[in-house]
Amino acid sequence: MKRIYKFLFILLFHLPFSVFAQTVAISDFDREDTRDMNFEIIGKMNSNILVYKNIRSNHKISIFDKEMNTLETVKLDFVPDRTFNIDFVSYPDYFIMVYQFQKGNILHCMAVKMDANAQKMTEPVEIDTTRIPVMSDNKIYSTIYSEDRKKIVIFKIQTRYQKFNMQSLLYDADMKLISKNRMLVDYNERKEGYDNFLVGNDGSFVFTYAKQSGNRDNYNALSLFIKSPQQETFSSRDIDLNEKYIDEVKLKIDNRNNRYLINTFYYKKNRGSIEGLFTYVWDKTADKQYASQFTEITDSLRYEAKSGGLLRFALDNFFIRQVVVKADGGFILAAEDHSTDTRGNNNNFNRYDYLYNPYSLNSGNYYYNPYTGYYRPLNSFNNQSTRYYYENILVLSVSKTGQVQWSNVLHKSQFDDEEENFMSFSTLTSGNEIHFLFNNDRKYQIISDQGIAADGTITRYPTLKSPQKGYEFMPSLSKQVGARQIIIPCAYRNNICFAKVDF
Repeated sequence: MKRIYKFLFILLFHLPFSVFAQTVAISDFDREDTRDMNFEIIGKMNSNILVYKNIRSNHKISIFDKEMNTLETVKLDFVPDRTFNIDFVSYPDYFIMVYQFQKGNILHCMAVKMDANAQKMTEPVEIDTTRIPVMSDNKIYSTIYSEDRKKIVIFKIQTRYQKFNMQSLLYDADMKLISKNRMLVDYNERKEGYDNFLVGNDGSFVFTYAKQSGNRDNYNALSLFIKSPQQETFSSRDIDLNEKYIDEVKLKIDNRNNRYLINTFYYKKNRGSIEGLFTYVWDKTADKQYASQFTEITDSLRYEAKSGGLLRFALDNFFIRQVVVKADGGFILAAEDHSTDTRGNNNNFNRYDYLYNPYSLNSGNYYYNPYTGYYRPLNSFNNQSTRYYYENILVLSVSKTGQVQWSNVLHKSQFDDEEENFMSFSTLTSGNEIHFLFNNDRKYQIISDQGIAADGTITRYPTLKSPQKGYEFMPSLSKQVGARQIIIPCAYRNNICFAKVDF
């Protein structure tokens, strides 16, 4: 039985009054929809919400109406056993599903077009196959798409015999092949990293390459790889780091201005503490550097951002989470303070291992999906006792030339043992304001809503509360499906359900 709740808040301004309303509709759940279930919010189609669900070899899509009543649950019987991952590219009235499965020692990558009722519009088509050795990584295919969803790239990466072997297939929105390319280069997995695979609206395939001088060093070399649809091969652009060091690199495409934005925290010495933000902008049209800027973070901002410890270590646990491009070519950058504490281990949190450990969940380019969060069932990956911390959010407004215009800090304190699905944050972009949504209560039944306007002004909106005890929100895994509408996964006892929130 679905549940609908409306909350009305009276806010006093210069006018007599203003009404702020939140409407929450929470779906029911099947008995099979337990916390062991993997899921992905596909999107909104013909006013309905589609959610993919998977438990072991059982694949299905639930269709909810605007009140989150279950209209139908469609079993994907055509999906074979040993299917390892499924990606979705959604449109207003249909979606494309790309999946890979293994049969013997052959990996098959398939694609199928489906309508808003989760019915096949075409039969599944085989995109590619790959023979893999025994005991090798079998999650080698990834799917990315452009901001306007008119270009889709399916690519595979294999790293064997000290070679980086990548093949990419560029399609249009109807899955018609535009181009096919391959890149084969020497590769040292201990010193080199490829990341940030993105495709622009013009079909250009881009990614970053970083290199370390030693096995336990920070990166001291950075390049941008670009391939237009008309090109046969990738071309690289070396980026001058001015003898500084970096680690985590975030690439964003500014399709409006045809530029590539690169952001990373930097160090003045290897394995030192974070000094500030490095911003690099490449102009694709002019084929040259547009801006390059190192911005040192001031002590006053460090003091406001830190959740504890010495001032010089204040930024060492911050990771760039999101970059939102503005119309003028500038952007809003959000970074979050994240750390872990493993009981019985003297090295509780190590930024280097978090970013570079080949066995870490946060590293590796063999299976890449930049669009969705990953729901981790409780105690699935670690037998040790681990406490997760997600603290303050640092928000910077950066101009198109890399100058920091203003900064702000959203204060929060989150921690939990063994599970992190209920922590961190998500954003909802509406007009000239970005809403930051996060749990600020260990019971996870209250979501804080803080909006940041274009000038950096923070507005604290009324909290979104669970309608009754037992519902726990997972905002970091949510997806915006409308101008002021978001789908937030939540847990009720041992089951997973979904809340549609209209702001």
